[in-house]
Amino acid sequence: MTSTDRKKIAIIGLGYVGLPLAIEFSGYFPVIGFDINEKRVLELNQGKDRTLEADIKKLNDSLILAEQNNFEKGLVCSSSLDVLKEANVFIVTVPTPIDRYNSPDLAPLLKASKMLGGLIKKGDLIIYESTVYPGCTEEDCVPILEHVSGLKLNEDFFVGYSPERINPGDKVNTLTKIKKVTSGSTVEAAVVVDNLYKKIISAGTHLAPSIKVAEASKAIENAQRDVNISFVNELALIFDRIGIDTSDVLDAAGTKYNFLKYKPGLVGGHCISVDPYYLAHKATQLGYHPQVILSGRRVNDMMAQFVASKVVKLMIRKGKTIKGAKVLILGITFKENCPDVRNTKVVDILHELEQYGISVDICDPLANKNEVKEEYNVEINTKVNPEILYDAIIVSVAHNEFKGFDFKKYKENNSIIFDAKSFIDRNLVDGRL
Repeated sequence: MTSTDRKKIAIIGLGYVGLPLAIEFSGYFPVIGFDINEKRVLELNQGKDRTLEADIKKLNDSLILAEQNNFEKGLVCSSSLDVLKEANVFIVTVPTPIDRYNSPDLAPLLKASKMLGGLIKKGDLIIYESTVYPGCTEEDCVPILEHVSGLKLNEDFFVGYSPERINPGDKVNTLTKIKKVTSGSTVEAAVVVDNLYKKIISAGTHLAPSIKVAEASKAIENAQRDVNISFVNELALIFDRIGIDTSDVLDAAGTKYNFLKYKPGLVGGHCISVDPYYLAHKATQLGYHPQVILSGRRVNDMMAQFVASKVVKLMIRKGKTIKGAKVLILGITFKENCPDVRNTKVVDILHELEQYGISVDICDPLANKNEVKEEYNVEINTKVNPEILYDAIIVSVAHNEFKGFDFKKYKENNSIIFDAKSFIDRNLVDGRL
């Protein structure tokens, strides 16, 4: 393998994970940022990032750095395979979603592996960051690399695995400030991978004993959070029937030093709502049907239905006619202050309300209207029409932009206000999680 100091790195996939990685590495190495989306590449080369994850100044500085020093360092973004041939380290950051049956969809990952199989040379290093189940890198990706390239793992090329830990929208716990788990296909390769990430990760690294351990560590990180959130979501369902506020109960219980104060809510996004299915898939392959992991998924997947039905019940109590009623949902992204709409559960609330014959508008100032339309066939607005006096308003995402929303106006109009994020003054709401 080439020594760490002589690397030319190619980042495959310039989304929420790949772009921050490319920018950070570009301060030390020449970096090729590759994406099959030509429009995305064009925007990045113009210094624009629709994900809002990149530090725009850093992005522009890395692009300029590549121009000024003959690409000894810096970033070049491209959708050309020919440019990738210059690299000797390839870091794969493509998405790993689930299909409609909640089974792992490895198509993007395997396609990227096939593409790299046609490019890699002797001595090259391929590092996977995409979230997978334990064993996927060596059992699914490596055979494709070997077959297409004609090269042999650990003789001609090497692989590593370092799971991404990007938290979209989080400007505090950024890439460099979160400890990175690393691993490699040999002891020597693992050290090279670890040293590579040490260049950019100020929080340090953790060298796992094997690729499978590193893969499993990522899978259980999010499965653990999913199960913990499902517990408080189930509590919210129980406390709603008792007639007490879940936040009040959590505040009281949280006075004990070892109580884990998770909050109820909609669980969507690219990790927490997906990764548990990857772990469950592998367990099922091995003859074990997971109980806790899947039960947690079932509870979290039903919360959108609960929100919709609760709002309808509150409307009925106020004597509102349900069919033809107008409801406003504030927010469609999967989390606050972030444009990411992957696996958002807000769409489930929409569809549930529409089954009651309710007319629903969604407002989100951060989400990309075209992306939402393409992904979910749903029209959204970036601003609320002040002329419409909605029968109910659902706060589904706690964007900062919603802090100045005039809830009192609708409260005075006898509108139902449901706060799914415990985000606004409780005196203004009729119900909340």
